[in-house]
Amino acid sequence: MADPFPRGEEDYKEPPAFNVPSPVLWLIMTMVAAFAVFAYVLSSDMQDEAIVTFALFPVRYFGPEGGGAFFTFPGGAAGALWTLVTYTFMHGSWVHLGANAVWLLAFGSPVARRLGTTRFLVFYFVCGIFGALTHILLYPHSIVPVIGASAAISGIMGGAARFVFLSGGPLGALGGGAQVPSGKASIGAALTNKNTLIFVGAWVGINLLFGPTGFTSALGSSAPVAWEAHIGGFLAGLLLFGFFDPVPMSPSGGPGNVGYGQWLGGGR
Repeated sequence: MADPFPRGEEDYKEPPAFNVPSPVLWLIMTMVAAFAVFAYVLSSDMQDEAIVTFALFPVRYFGPEGGGAFFTFPGGAAGALWTLVTYTFMHGSWVHLGANAVWLLAFGSPVARRLGTTRFLVFYFVCGIFGALTHILLYPHSIVPVIGASAAISGIMGGAARFVFLSGGPLGALGGGAQVPSGKASIGAALTNKNTLIFVGAWVGINLLFGPTGFTSALGSSAPVAWEAHIGGFLAGLLLFGFFDPVPMSPSGGPGNVGYGQWLGGGR
């Protein structure tokens, strides 16, 4: 019996079994590779050198309290720039790395689909830089290194909060709204959405609760959490997302009339 609804090959594609956007997958693989080399290839002395070279040290930018040059760090002024990015690839343990990978998968995937590869990666690192600068300004003379992708991922979460809970967003059904493409998500629209406010409040509360006290790793050792960098990255993502969002606005200032595939960032 003939198919009453014939479809050409171009009308149907089997969904991929592993549907993770490529920039998210690239970031996770790079972080895993970086930590594996650090933990299993480098000697103890080389690990110390790698931390000094690639981790974020606030004292590097302002010197020790009472004055002093920061050019004693490897790379000098250039190193002061690259560590704003390289610290996001370093982690203290597999637990630390695994937790960040889970959050990046959950929130990075919808943001990457919406922004496309180039915009997503620039947005990710901009959020990481803003998180780093927040920590540096609050602790300008600190000699404690900051490592981890948490600030950048917090920025991705802030960007996701601009659209995932709105009508048409990936989690818009939580509010019972019709699944219609939401267009560009304004800060006002996001922050008047109940689910968005609950998410933002819970996220900030978790950082304020666990940040000052640190957390206990799987090995039982306590490690400080640079929660101020997380807050800085999150606010950067929340406030700057509109500059990276490719979904257009209509002349009236409302969401543009875009198709669902374009809203997801397909083809970008």
